[in-house]
Amino acid sequence: MRFRRGEGSGELQTAVVTYKKRFPWSLLQPFLQVDLVSTIHIGDKEYFETLQKELEFYDCVLYEMVASRETLENRKNSAYTKRLKASRSRSRGFNILGCIQRQMARVLSLDFQLDCLDYQGDNWYHADLDYETFKLLQLERGESFFTFARDMTLKSTKAMVQSPSIPEYLDPWRSKLLQVSRVLPMPLVGLLIIGSVCAPQVAEYPELEALSKLDFGAALKIFLAKRLTSEFTQVTTSVEEKSVIIGERNRVATEELRRAIDNGCNRIAVLYGGGHMPDLGRRLREEFDMVPSEVQWVTAWSIRDRKIDSRSLPFLKTLAEMSGWPLNRYQTLALLILSSVLAVDLWFWELFFGTAINWASWVGSEMSQFSYNFWTM
Repeated sequence: MRFRRGEGSGELQTAVVTYKKRFPWSLLQPFLQVDLVSTIHIGDKEYFETLQKELEFYDCVLYEMVASRETLENRKNSAYTKRLKASRSRSRGFNILGCIQRQMARVLSLDFQLDCLDYQGDNWYHADLDYETFKLLQLERGESFFTFARDMTLKSTKAMVQSPSIPEYLDPWRSKLLQVSRVLPMPLVGLLIIGSVCAPQVAEYPELEALSKLDFGAALKIFLAKRLTSEFTQVTTSVEEKSVIIGERNRVATEELRRAIDNGCNRIAVLYGGGHMPDLGRRLREEFDMVPSEVQWVTAWSIRDRKIDSRSLPFLKTLAEMSGWPLNRYQTLALLILSSVLAVDLWFWELFFGTAINWASWVGSEMSQFSYNFWTM
């Protein structure tokens, strides 16, 4: 995935990476093509419509879905079913994730993948663990969604601390200050000030620009898009490959891919979430002797600046012109909101440090009193 920012807009895009046999093996299978179709589970409706249309032309579409054996069997026997609903396709253990994804879709004014894609096509085949096997493997390894998230967080945090992405043109004290601000907790206003002073060229916050226009949905989209495409998400591959959530499910997908190739399919799509793709790409290179030959990008989130009606009450407009106030009413309200947040933020840290200093003073006085009593006894 990648985030691209334009003038007054931004886009979160997912990749379709085409793999073909390495030369000279490509001479034996010249028409074999495997496309890793990366997806994000919540996106614009047009995004899923584009994917659905493109997937119609493949010989085989291998898709992810952790569902119970009963659900998968019912799907095979229910030709009249036109679409898999989340309430039927997801097992109990995934209901919470599905609920979170649906709520996020509502907050961001996006759509949910299971509500938009039609999984009943003749060329669509399930290529994932069933829920019972998934839970059994997790139990054997002592893995859960919590432990997986914990390991991923620790890995990415360590990479962030060790990240060398400090601009080379900064003098020593500014580079050290910027490094400290990325490691130690500090008020939000401190981060903004340090970022603007130390590295104004890289301290770009399009989410703040969206907030200044009270476009909270766009601000949240930009924030999430930047985190999803952060360089620190690339260092968790070793954790993902060994996990059931990523590694074991990818193993099943590659087994189904091998079966599809043996059955004579030439144009195959592997429809999986973006988090699975680094490991799937590695498996294609190492196990199938295939190499990437082409990359296409599909826009999942189209983030546009909201047009604001800058008209105001005549009295307020006249007052603003007389005072030379440069902001309209929306920007003024956003400034008040941000100022309130920063004020609370600073108050919290002042309270925190004040309490810490008082506690340290109390400990020091107690130790001094204890030492005095010890030597005078």
